[in-house]
Amino acid sequence: MDMNAFKYLLAGSLLLAGCAQLPKPAQPEPAEPVAQAAPEPKVEPAPVLPSIELSRELLYEMLLTEFASQRGHTTLAMEGSTDLAQKTRDPRLAKRAAQLTLQSGDMNRSIEAFRFWQEVDPQAVVAPRLLASMLLRGGKLDEARVELLKVIEDDPTQADKLFMQLYPVLSAYPEPVAALKLARELAQACANVAESHWLVAQLAQKNGDEALALNEVRQARQIAPDWDMAVMLEALLLRKPEPQQGLELLKQYLGSHPQAREVRMQYARSLLEQAQYKPAREEFRTLLKENPDNVQLAFAVALISIQMKEPQGAEGQLKQALTLAGKDQDAIEYFLGQLAEAADKPGQALPHYREVKGGEYRFTAQMRAVSLLEKLGDSKQAREYLQTIKPENNQQRAQLVLTEAQQLGREQKFAQAYEVLQRGLEVLPHQTELLYEAAMMADKLGKYEASEQLLRKLIKVKPDHAHAYNALGYSLLERNVRTSEALALVEKALQLAPGDAAIMDSVGWGYYRAGRLDDSVAMLRRALGENPDPEIAAHLGEVLWAKGDREAATKLWRDSFKAHPDSLPLQAVMKRFLP
Repeated sequence: MDMNAFKYLLAGSLLLAGCAQLPKPAQPEPAEPVAQAAPEPKVEPAPVLPSIELSRELLYEMLLTEFASQRGHTTLAMEGSTDLAQKTRDPRLAKRAAQLTLQSGDMNRSIEAFRFWQEVDPQAVVAPRLLASMLLRGGKLDEARVELLKVIEDDPTQADKLFMQLYPVLSAYPEPVAALKLARELAQACANVAESHWLVAQLAQKNGDEALALNEVRQARQIAPDWDMAVMLEALLLRKPEPQQGLELLKQYLGSHPQAREVRMQYARSLLEQAQYKPAREEFRTLLKENPDNVQLAFAVALISIQMKEPQGAEGQLKQALTLAGKDQDAIEYFLGQLAEAADKPGQALPHYREVKGGEYRFTAQMRAVSLLEKLGDSKQAREYLQTIKPENNQQRAQLVLTEAQQLGREQKFAQAYEVLQRGLEVLPHQTELLYEAAMMADKLGKYEASEQLLRKLIKVKPDHAHAYNALGYSLLERNVRTSEALALVEKALQLAPGDAAIMDSVGWGYYRAGRLDDSVAMLRRALGENPDPEIAAHLGEVLWAKGDREAATKLWRDSFKAHPDSLPLQAVMKRFLP
């Protein structure tokens, strides 16, 4: 089986087998439970209430505010509750005003309301937490830091939970450097809290500071040596610089913590990454023994066995897991088809897929059957079978149209493919993949105006569609028309997808059309370094030839031709320039 196909199938199965929610740090059992018991969280005292008579006017305002809230009059409810809170300075009304302003979505007024709540009820535990959360969402990190330090100082016993709650907020913050700075400042106040170091390590990794991340997670492990999440993060950080050390770390931890399921899952995956298939299979088998009805784990074991050319028992084990998991016959047939396909036995996979008559895998199985029929050389039957598939939603409907058009395209039936796509767009006029494919097909047919209209519509529907800009720009460059506009389009595409080799190729070709030969060579070399595609080699060779370096151009073309003798762009350029 092809290694990339193996990794793709296995990654998909393991993703579904994936991790549970992040566990709480495990603490070693104390020798003297009473003496060493963790302090209880601080109990919030009852608020001090003002001595105010409940007048008719006050009761009327309270009822009016609540009616407004219940009937969706958000602004009226917010303003009424705020007015009541300020008039009475009652902590209960201040809390209600804060809640209603938060529901309104008015960030600034919410912050004011929560500050007022804190003012009239300094002992309210929830107020500073919610205020800090709003300040973080509003990008006011300095103010948030003040409130968070108050929370930590007020109840240090809950600091561990606070740092874990901060992780999803700060990891998603749009300015990662600022988020890391805040985490480090907060961690200084909690140097003995493992979660504080773990949070800093996570954010440091996101910032690319692997050394800081490793140092911090090791501090977390010193404080909480039995914490699964800390050892998993340390092993993850070691994956690139010291992969074997990372594996050994996980192995040692499992020796003393054999029930750490998520650690074992990471260890098994890491072994796979290092192509250590036999021990990886053993780890997955251990996980499978604990979870015999986990289909994805059974599928992973079966795939690894096939990769090791030891398929004995793989099918039976998978069937057993499917049965234990309560899967119906349709699901069993689907996974058996997957297993046969992974073993590169399309003839055996096809009947399994065709037996899937319903359930969650029906559409996927039918599409795989279409693909296998074409792979087995029966394009006619593949297209006929495709016509029998009934889509359940627009996504499936679009996929059917694309598949039929691509089949016709592979048979060089571009006009028919274009007609199929046009019919699909009549039903789904804004479907981005159909717009793009139709534009490409129109360009092949020389319908340049239609292609441009489709691509401009696609850009309007999805303004960040890099390949739409690239396709339009490259089409103009190939025809050597509106060169300045074309170059601007492909440069915009590169801004949207800076690592895309095909777009780099377009930009390099645009520089060539604009007469910027040195820039063209630099960009095309960069593109070829990312992807040794023969079309990029054809372009780079032509630019080198134009610069007078015919020897380098010839060598590049011939080297690329050895690796890609069927490349039409390469054949065409060599025919034009070489005798």
